[in-house]
Amino acid sequence: MAKQNYTNSDIKDLCEKLVEYSQIDAGLYEKFHVKRGLRNSDGSGVAAGITRICNVHGYMIDEGEKTPIPGELIYRGYSINDLVEHAEKEDRFVFEEIVYLLLFGQLPTKQELDKISNALALRRELPPGFLVDSIMQSPSKNIMNKLARSVLSLYSYDEKPEETNIEDEMRIALGLIAKMPILMDGAYQAKRHKFNNESMIMHQLRPEEHTAESILSLIRNDRNYTKEEAQLLDIMLAIHAEHGGGNNSTFACRVSTSSGTDPYAAYSSAINSLKGSRHGGANIKVVQMLDDIKAHVKNWNDEGEVADYLTKILRREAGDRSGLIYGMGHAVYTLSDPRAVILKRKALALAEGKEIEAEFKLLQTIEKLTPELMAKVRGIDKVVCANVDMYSGLVYRMLGIPDELFTPLFASARMVGWSAHRMEEIITGKRIIRPAYKAIAKRKEYKPLCSR
Repeated sequence: MAKQNYTNSDIKDLCEKLVEYSQIDAGLYEKFHVKRGLRNSDGSGVAAGITRICNVHGYMIDEGEKTPIPGELIYRGYSINDLVEHAEKEDRFVFEEIVYLLLFGQLPTKQELDKISNALALRRELPPGFLVDSIMQSPSKNIMNKLARSVLSLYSYDEKPEETNIEDEMRIALGLIAKMPILMDGAYQAKRHKFNNESMIMHQLRPEEHTAESILSLIRNDRNYTKEEAQLLDIMLAIHAEHGGGNNSTFACRVSTSSGTDPYAAYSSAINSLKGSRHGGANIKVVQMLDDIKAHVKNWNDEGEVADYLTKILRREAGDRSGLIYGMGHAVYTLSDPRAVILKRKALALAEGKEIEAEFKLLQTIEKLTPELMAKVRGIDKVVCANVDMYSGLVYRMLGIPDELFTPLFASARMVGWSAHRMEEIITGKRIIRPAYKAIAKRKEYKPLCSR
């Protein structure tokens, strides 16, 4: 007699029942005072911890009322605007300085900056055989999945992966910050070869290069790049390096860390979180949305025509039918996202007079029109600004970076913030993070198998 098995129809029926059994009335969240998404009714975040690493500031609470203000991003007490602007004035790279600041708590001296830059350069090399055994033999269509797996695999090459002292934590953190771009490039080359039927082009590492230079040098076939291009990518890494303890991937890292798990497991959980389209994956969604708008709007300079199509997107009649205009809105920022302001200024200067300038102007039009259209279509009465994802994807494209590397580059930068928060959780947390969920399922009387 043949063994019973589920047919596709069976699974479909079971899943429909699962949806029915899983539905929760939205009104119950208000009834039981549950903060969905760990956010209060006014949009502010539920306080889940204390940090000295970063402050993300986008509004003031004045006598119980939320007042929008220009956004601020503050690393260890220093404004991201000041950090970037001083590096620009001195015509130097800034990412390594931010690595030192976030990990060690203070700005480096010239000698300390040189030392951290050299320390990262010397740690880029992957363990012998790792590239072939862990990356080339099992390529992935999605590089973020491969990054998470590669970070987990590095555990096996570490003689002391479970040590709990802060010195070993720092050793592992510096190693991963240095290796993330190398893992990313290896995963990308393996994907090209396996799924795109293209040649793998693997370059030797150049220890004299800064992180941004090394990335461009690795992913470009001819290894050529301008200083202007490298400094733009350097700023991209700097503004993505950290964004407070409450962002989804950092919180995932801190939650994992609080359980007592090893650093490789905690960082891989953060990578998996960042992959999501509501988080780090949003930069790809923006360029996909832009491509769709370009294909359906004939005159990009006609605000009326652009507005008509954006309205269709909001009504779920166009685009990916999600009803979302990607790159607009943020959980904290209201009047402006300081990262988007910096990126927009830098990118437009580089795009001026080039073919891609028209696409930047189209994004500006989208940014300008969206708040009014959201208020009109959805009745949303709140201030909405462009977030960093609005411009980051197009900047990556301008630098010749393939779309599938957008989010992995984000992860390569954010490894710095994850590391700082993991160590802060180890030093000061001392308690497993375990929020409560209100259970609403009613008790049922058990029925024996023969009676069901």
